[in-house]
Amino acid sequence: MAEDGGVQMRFGDMGLDERILKAIAELGWKDPTLIQERAIPLALDGKDIVARARTGSGKTAAFLIPIIQKILTQKSGVSQQACTRALVIVPSKELSKQAYKNLLELTVACSEEVRCVDLGNQADLAAQRPLLKEKPDVVIGTPGKIFAHLQAKNLVVKDSMEMLVLDEADLLYSFGYERDIQNIKQYLPDACQVLLTSATLSEEIISLKRLFLHNPVTLRLEESQLPEADQLTQYHIQCDETERFLLIYAMLKLQLIQGKSIIFVNSVDRCYKLKLYLEQFAIRSCLLNSELPVNSRCHIVQQFNDGVYDILIASDENQLKGKALAQKGMKVSKKKGDREYGVSRGIDFQNVSNVINFDFPLTVDAYIHRVGRTARAGKQGTALSFVLPTELPLLNEIERILSSALDDGGGVPTNSNTPSSSTAPTTTSIFRPYQFRMDQIEGFRYRAQDAMRAVTKVAVRESRINEIRQEMLNSQKLKTYFTDNPRDLQVLRHDKTLHTVRVQPHLKHVPDYLIPPVLRPVVKSRSEGPRIHKGSRKNQPSRGALRQKKLKADPLRSFEFEGLAELTKKKKRTK
Repeated sequence: MAEDGGVQMRFGDMGLDERILKAIAELGWKDPTLIQERAIPLALDGKDIVARARTGSGKTAAFLIPIIQKILTQKSGVSQQACTRALVIVPSKELSKQAYKNLLELTVACSEEVRCVDLGNQADLAAQRPLLKEKPDVVIGTPGKIFAHLQAKNLVVKDSMEMLVLDEADLLYSFGYERDIQNIKQYLPDACQVLLTSATLSEEIISLKRLFLHNPVTLRLEESQLPEADQLTQYHIQCDETERFLLIYAMLKLQLIQGKSIIFVNSVDRCYKLKLYLEQFAIRSCLLNSELPVNSRCHIVQQFNDGVYDILIASDENQLKGKALAQKGMKVSKKKGDREYGVSRGIDFQNVSNVINFDFPLTVDAYIHRVGRTARAGKQGTALSFVLPTELPLLNEIERILSSALDDGGGVPTNSNTPSSSTAPTTTSIFRPYQFRMDQIEGFRYRAQDAMRAVTKVAVRESRINEIRQEMLNSQKLKTYFTDNPRDLQVLRHDKTLHTVRVQPHLKHVPDYLIPPVLRPVVKSRSEGPRIHKGSRKNQPSRGALRQKKLKADPLRSFEFEGLAELTKKKKRTK
């Protein structure tokens, strides 16, 4: 049933082409999400739309499906001249690749009729020019790249374009694209259908609305920007800086964190510092930050989604962060990075069980977008935040906003009975205190301190240099140069070994005497795992299935709760 009490519309009721319905069925989508149910019929009717919907709500498909449907309708039975009919503008290269992938999935049964080009793949305009000369039906890219091609006349849409999509529109200005967006306008037709999607309805969205849209329909969906409490559990731990490192080490080694996890930090340096720290305990992880080339970032996301790594450490430096630092009077870093980078918004991380705010986000929006990486597509998820004493006011502010009623600025609703702002509302507790007994892990502290001493500024700097060297060796653009200059390649490969942290083998294992007594049976059972004999693998569940089973049973547990449960059982037995 629909939220308003009516019968929910299905994909088959929207008048979509059979080829689109076939692709939807192969993707396993049973019913449209709220944004898809409301936006697709309006888009098919030619309406301009402004839609506010949270990350992971399915808004990418909500605008791609109408585009595909209209292209198929126009091409049916008529020999049409090739031209670009739709332009999709996104704020980051990762989002560009993701939207392109989604379009390929939705056109699997009509790939010859609907052709698309992703301008986020290659950085060289000359390499992309031949692709655009073939006049693909749909072009996807960032404002900077699209404007460059329009200016160079590689892309001409003045007389052919019928649909324009501005995806994650609130980030287009935040990422410094305001000038590019304004310049793109002059190359577009005077009248075309515009679909604008955003997680918030801010002043920047109003500016874009005035610039591009004509009498649009505004969809403010009555849904939370985060999943409901029965799907997403949010914890917080109050700690100091040194305890953060102690906690993450102990929780990972005691296997209190189960499943794929994204650990968010606030800077690139923190990325490398945390990775080097965890490496000393043989805890594998991958990094994602704005200094890595786009191809590497996309490859890392793919490896994480494929289960090659279960832990991803991501830095969340972006324009929103810059604004937050400026508001606090702090210095904004001007280190070189890719402005077309965004990790907490839009990227399709799959099957993420936990989001861990190792560094607490600097803004309310940043918290919402980070936590939105988990508990997607109806699956359970957990968010855990390490909070310094100075960050408690921001934690309280986030809790107040998450508990407040939906307002005109795109706040997060709880339900329609939420009191108005004129009265003092009684807010529901959003964050559960994670009852972690620090006295039970004192034996871990000396190991954590020893590992922290090894992670010096020099080690972090040399790790970043090593990363750059590896990217140079793997660069497709430099292959020709190294072929012509083999001596330079040898010098690069035989450079001195960088002095990073020293991995001590004994830190890999946690001796029994360090494990809190209440957790010893749990840790032992998990570490042993199911024994699979070589001759019986065919009849055994896959590792992924076993992992999913564990996640449902225990996504994240505070061992104090388990300890209380054990004590209660013992008391009952004695009675």
